[in-house]
Amino acid sequence: MTKSVFLGTLAASALVAGFASAGTLDDVKARGELICGSNTGLTGFGAPDANGEWQGFDVALCRAVAAAVLGDATKVKFVPTTGETRFTALASGEVDLLVRNSTWTFSRDNDLKLDFVAVNYYDGQGFMVKKDLGVTSAKELDGATVCIQTGTTTELNLADFFKFNNITYTPVTVADDAEAQRQYLAGACDAFTTDASGLAASRATMPDPANHIILPEIISKEPLGPVVRHGDNNWGDIVRWTYYALLIAEEKGITQANVDEIAASSTDPEVRRLLGVEGETGAMMGVDNAWAHNAIKAVGNYGEIFAANIGESTPIGLARGLNELWSKGGLQYAPPVR
Repeated sequence: MTKSVFLGTLAASALVAGFASAGTLDDVKARGELICGSNTGLTGFGAPDANGEWQGFDVALCRAVAAAVLGDATKVKFVPTTGETRFTALASGEVDLLVRNSTWTFSRDNDLKLDFVAVNYYDGQGFMVKKDLGVTSAKELDGATVCIQTGTTTELNLADFFKFNNITYTPVTVADDAEAQRQYLAGACDAFTTDASGLAASRATMPDPANHIILPEIISKEPLGPVVRHGDNNWGDIVRWTYYALLIAEEKGITQANVDEIAASSTDPEVRRLLGVEGETGAMMGVDNAWAHNAIKAVGNYGEIFAANIGESTPIGLARGLNELWSKGGLQYAPPVR
């Protein structure tokens, strides 16, 4: 009797798990479109261009997932979300995936019941001030007014930093980066704080970027990455491995321009598995075996995406830093395809 109950429980659990894992993938396939939660507008990461087309570092990952699942990187609907609405939009099913410079934390994993499947950008919180404020360190901001987005980890980090350094501040709360920039430029706050990458992105769009400095202190760890709902393991695997495919492509020298040629000529076993020439990597996840090939062909490898959207040759001007490949001293490391 005990054995049959135990087996029945296992069977029921497996059935529930099966339904959960199939959910989002089936929805996306049936709809023929991926719905991706994005920023309301952060240049370089996620924002519509002059033609209304979404562009950016995070946007590219959404397009890569669409290419992997649907074979078409254009089949994406972008839903702008703020710091306060982003996780509700994901949890409620309004979006299939959230790729919006969001920090992986304990409470978001456990309390909000979300899964961060990878880290696509290792970041940290910083401060930006106008040069004429005469400040060279965040520790000199005693008594300052600080623009800060609500619903973000930066609120708690800011409070901790000022408390630890025994200095005071007055928060000026804003809904998103655009409002923060407007308030900051209008003089409503002395300093603007968010992820250092976000500060660089905001500064790049200002009329006088040279008159604004990002202070040297990085006061937190901000591992940013794509987010899915708990319990949808298969969907999480697809998003995770699409991201890792872009990293492996950079490691192996596979680019948007040469992926077709490499697929046809490579004798590297891992490359052949990755690009669907041999093995059944796609079938294991419920997608076409050319999933990674399609993703790389659509958006390029990780290094190409970084360079084109936020790299040192762009107005944002970010160095790879911690986001360099592990083989070049960075933290970006993909498990093997085998």
